[in-house]
Amino acid sequence: MSEKITIYDIAKKLNITAATVSRALNNSPKIKESTKQLVLEAASSMNYKQNKLALALKSGRSNNIGVIVPRVDSNFFASVIRGIEEELYPHGYQVIICQTHENPKRENENLYTLIDAQVDGILMSVTAVTNENDDAFQNVLEKNVPLIFFDRSKQINGVSSVTINDFKGGYIVTKQLINQGCRNIAHFSGDQSLEIFKNRFLGYKQALLDSGIPFNEKYVIQSKSSVEAGKNAINILLELETPPDAIFSSSDFAALGAIQELRDRNINIPQEFCVAGFSNEPFTKFMELSITSVDQSPLEMGKMSARVFLEQVGKTDTIKIEKKVVLAPELHIRKSTSRINS
Repeated sequence: MSEKITIYDIAKKLNITAATVSRALNNSPKIKESTKQLVLEAASSMNYKQNKLALALKSGRSNNIGVIVPRVDSNFFASVIRGIEEELYPHGYQVIICQTHENPKRENENLYTLIDAQVDGILMSVTAVTNENDDAFQNVLEKNVPLIFFDRSKQINGVSSVTINDFKGGYIVTKQLINQGCRNIAHFSGDQSLEIFKNRFLGYKQALLDSGIPFNEKYVIQSKSSVEAGKNAINILLELETPPDAIFSSSDFAALGAIQELRDRNINIPQEFCVAGFSNEPFTKFMELSITSVDQSPLEMGKMSARVFLEQVGKTDTIKIEKKVVLAPELHIRKSTSRINS
């Protein structure tokens, strides 16, 4: 293996000082353009690689951004990450991705690790498990590193967020079910400790009340975002004395599970039972029985989170500016709720 080329090797080849080479490589205005060109050509021909960590320590900027998500094997979070990268790459930033797997201990470790790696900012979606220990978040703020929440957020002074209007999303999808003649509408709720699921539930509840339909707490079942959870939840609901005739699920996967179980029981969708989900996962539109769902605009959420970071990076003001960006949800009406037109 060949030895690593240093600025001293370049200086020796060009018969100039190492300091001059360093300034030329860092585009110092004190160095003539002709000298810069000579240094850059020599560095290229000798396959010189700058030590980015050393540069970060010296300049205080690494051009790396930390992104923390519950998991990467999710179309939603993968699309958010794509949006972040598309927005930041032209500005010279690289993305470091961490996963929490819904574990608050790993979330804390990710935050400390990214700060130790000298990242210029952290964009994250918090864990579903409530974490009472905010030391890791405060450490980020004390280092004056921009912290932006997306999708799932915590209420922390000085921290911006990019979310969608989950209340409105829950409201418009429930109204769609009501408009199709459904009156006994159930709800698969996510973890209510997370604001996104709480707001979807509140939107569902408000739509019922605004339409003169009594709220029935027996119709609300907390469900994980999985096909199996959806199957289990629908089985519980169908055993009720007055079973529902529709479901608004906070998860497309749970909605899919409900549809599979309803079909196994020969219950006709949407004529006898309507089903709607949330997230607009790719499979919802490609199924033979396409599923009505609320789009969370993950690509735009990622891009907007990156723009909020770009507005804040490098700011040294003692007063933190909180920016709360709320995107509008979009309802995609498909076969699973199109009772009137079916």
